[in-house]
Amino acid sequence: MNPSHLQELENRLRIVEDKLAIQELIASHPPSADTGAADYTRSVYLEDGVFDRGPGLDGAAGAQDIAAFIQRPEHHQAIRRGLAHVAGHPLIDLRGDAAVVTSYLMIVHLDHEGRSRELPNHGVSPGYRIHRAVVNRWELERHHGRWRIARRTLLPVDGSDAQLDLLRDGLDAALRER
Repeated sequence: MNPSHLQELENRLRIVEDKLAIQELIASHPPSADTGAADYTRSVYLEDGVFDRGPGLDGAAGAQDIAAFIQRPEHHQAIRRGLAHVAGHPLIDLRGDAAVVTSYLMIVHLDHEGRSRELPNHGVSPGYRIHRAVVNRWELERHHGRWRIARRTLLPVDGSDAQLDLLRDGLDAALRER
């Protein structure tokens, strides 16, 4: 194999490895949030990372303060009531040692006020309620060979220009990669 083909293969492998690592990072958010894994949250954000939860909700700056969100008693109460963060598959825009990821997230919980129903072969349940649906923009940086979160922005799926622009930006980046 000639050196240019070998270099091309190495570059392609690096892209695959980066995208897989980023997918795993994004996929780790729901189980870490739904178990209150503050140590894990601290480990995936940069020390000066930013968590912007969009209009009407408080945010945080710094890995310690971001991790404090899932240490709140209210968050643990939501976990005990059947909280589930359900993530969509991410669109990943690699930019060398930086990446921008666009994804959906639904916050779902057991509907304690719902009427119990049986689903054949799946038992009885009062059902689940979608509490909130958001779009995410994850701005990542590679540090010491590991992808970490520099900034995460959540916007409600409400048809606003800001929410639609976030989705368009992610889609435009995906189209540029083709």
